[in-house]
Formats: sequence, structure tokens, C-alpha cells
Amino acid sequence: MADACAHCAKTKSESDPGIDLKYCAKCQTTQYCSRECQKADWKKHKKICASNATAASANNNNNNNNNNTNTNNPPPPRTSGSARSTQPPPKNLSFAVDKPFHRLDSKTWMHGRPEQDVYKLLIDTYRLRMEDNYNLEGDADEDSIYGGARDGRQGFRRFLRLAEGRRGLLPSWWSQEKAAECEAVGMRNGWSSLATALEKRNVIDHYGNPNMPMQLRMFGEQVYGRGPGGQSGALIRTLQMQAERGDMVSSTLDISSLLP
Repeated sequence: MADACAHCAKTKSESDPGIDLKYCAKCQTTQYCSRECQKADWKKHKKICASNATAASANNNNNNNNNNTNTNNPPPPRTSGSARSTQPPPKNLSFAVDKPFHRLDSKTWMHGRPEQDVYKLLIDTYRLRMEDNYNLEGDADEDSIYGGARDGRQGFRRFLRLAEGRRGLLPSWWSQEKAAECEAVGMRNGWSSLATALEKRNVIDHYGNPNMPMQLRMFGEQVYGRGPGGQSGALIRTLQMQAERGDMVSSTLDISSLLP
């Protein structure tokens, strides 16, 4: 049977060479002839999209983790002592910052971190936001991998321009040269590849921190001006800040069921 659009059933053939079928960027199993058909089919497709993507995503992330293993990593650059936390750093970051939700509230979450940590977190913020847009709204930016782009380079550039326009959100050392270096990190194979999808469970596994997706989403909300799916993270951030002050038990803040 010829390949066909999952929504309108059009096929690419010699008699209709204008049909250009593209696979769903997340699961790579379902084809569509246009973004309009993909959006129209989303309510049905989302029921199987994540499960279809699981095996491929697991294999990809295992390969990425292997590629990132390096026993000769140099020590992290020196940073302001006020940024450091007494807690051990999350997996795959140089060090932890103190009270991250307080820092999100003051819009200094990226400040005081080594450059490579900032690059990685910026890329993951963008990648997770594209995943959320696709899952929660059935929509995709045309210059993202969910919109059919080979990689998310153009969309990530736009994300960085937005972040740069938010006064004080990026570290004081940020420059156009650093933006180019950050983009170059995203164009390499490995965990930070802008050509691969990123899911919440991948973020939790990679950083070993169940709150890391929440932190990335809150930073993304500050960049884009709205939370994923239009949801605001203000209340949850307030509760997490209370937990950081010891005013409440953080285990009561399990909101993993609210977002995919």
C-alpha cells in the first residue's frame, strides 16, 4: 500500500507530484501532506504518538548519553559564590544553584552559572517548549522539527532573540558571540542536539531531578511571555518558594500529572 496522509489519505505519486508527505517529527511513524492535516488529525494521533515514539526516543537518548561520556572533562569555570548551592549538583550539570525557584522569581535563574550549563539549559528550555506546544496545543512552529524542519536551529535563534530582549534574564557575559557558541552546541550530536525531540521524562532522567522540567518551563514562560498551553506557573512557583524556605513540605507539590 502506498504511503498516504493519515488525515486526508492523499498519496505522493507520479500523477500528483505536488504531494509532499512528511513524518510526524516526534514519532516518525505517521505521515501528513500538510501542517493543516497534521493539526486536524492531532486529537486522534496524540493517543498513539507518545507510545510510538517511546522506543526510538529511548534508543536515541541512550546513544546520546554514551556520546556525552567524557572522563577528561575540565573543571567548571569559577563563578560567583552566591550562586552555588550546598546541595550536590544535578546530574550532567557543573553545579547546583541555591533556591532555584527563588531565582526564577527574581529572573536570575541563568545568572552565576558556567557557560556550558547556560547553553545546555537554554537549548533544553526551547526543546521542551516545542514538545509542550505539540502535545498541549497540537501546534508546531514551522522552523521547529515538529513543523518539518530538519533541525530547530532557526526556531532556537528566534528563542534566543526573545530571551535577549527580556532585560536581565540572561547573564551579564552574554553576547552575540556567546549566542553563536550556544547554537553550535545545539548543532552537535548528543544530548543537546536541536535535531532531536525532548520529553519531560527524558529531562527528569537526564538531570536526576523531578523538578527540572518545571524549572525549564518557568524559564521558558519568562522568555515567551506565556506558559505552555497558556498555563501560568506563578502559583506553583510560589508554592515551591515556600518549600525552599521550609514553610511547607515539598513532597506535597507533586504536579507531574498536570503536564505531560
